[in-house]
Amino acid sequence: MRASEGDKLVVHGRTVGQHDRTAKVLKVLGENGGPPYQVKFDDDGHEALMSPGPDTVVRHKPEAGGQ
Repeated sequence: MRASEGDKLVVHGRTVGQHDRTAKVLKVLGENGGPPYQVKFDDDGHEALMSPGPDTVVRHKPEAGGQ
């Protein structure tokens, strides 16, 4: 997994009824864009240090000037 500051992590719910959560990457602490990441969750503003598992995907921020 590779992420940059400003990307979003989407953590998929792992049980029935558990919703997906999104978090903005505030800081990349690993090498070459790897985890761990300092993130802020969109739903409650909680900040955490996160090493995402296989239930997480990265939504890369749009490129400047891109569509």
